[in-house]
Amino acid sequence: MTSGGFGFRAYTFFDTLLWIACLNMLWIVFTLLGGVVLGIGPSTAAAHILVREKVQGSATPLMRRYAKEYFKNFAKGNALGVPVLVVAAALALNWGYFSAGWDLGSQVASAAILLAVLFAAGTLCYLFPMFARYELTLPQYFVMSSRFAMRHLAGTVILLFVTAAAVFACRSLPGLVPFFAVGAWLYLTGWLCDRFFAANDDSMAAKETDPAAAVVLVSGDQATITAASPLTAPSTDKETSLV
Repeated sequence: MTSGGFGFRAYTFFDTLLWIACLNMLWIVFTLLGGVVLGIGPSTAAAHILVREKVQGSATPLMRRYAKEYFKNFAKGNALGVPVLVVAAALALNWGYFSAGWDLGSQVASAAILLAVLFAAGTLCYLFPMFARYELTLPQYFVMSSRFAMRHLAGTVILLFVTAAAVFACRSLPGLVPFFAVGAWLYLTGWLCDRFFAANDDSMAAKETDPAAAVVLVSGDQATITAASPLTAPSTDKETSLV
């Protein structure tokens, strides 16, 4: 079977589809294992670690690797996931309250909440893929993912479109949820983010030889992404630093 032939491409497509279906079921099972609230964070973290390995061509056993990453990152996954759930619940409650009103104040508040939802969703799309790629402190994951979402608006719009398409598919075809919905979203957002981060790293590495032309892309107290400071890529599970 030639690598460029139709048969090879079809095999690759269906193999990836089966992998996504397995990832979807594992995400559901391990999320339920943590009682949903304490399971969704580490399950999503484990899923994105495996997605990154998949797009890089790794063929590790899915279930065993997923379980290992789930328990290994249980505390960190919850440190990322629980705040996300709290913010999501707060936004949902406020939207439900203000959207019911017809006065000017309620409409303005509803518009502000909608913008906050878009910002939070864009940040979330980068949060766990960034966790799968870089070694940072927990607060820095939130800071860096939010700044990356703001400074790379084109990529953020694409990720939000993919997210909206996944939500629409779930609402239109609920039968997809147990098999593909979450897994497909995790795979597509992880695949896209891996390329966005790689492009950002390449851009900074290309400017490393010209420090005078360096511009700050994302800055923080301890971690700074600058044009003159490339993201390193050692041969470990995660890249070690943003500086």
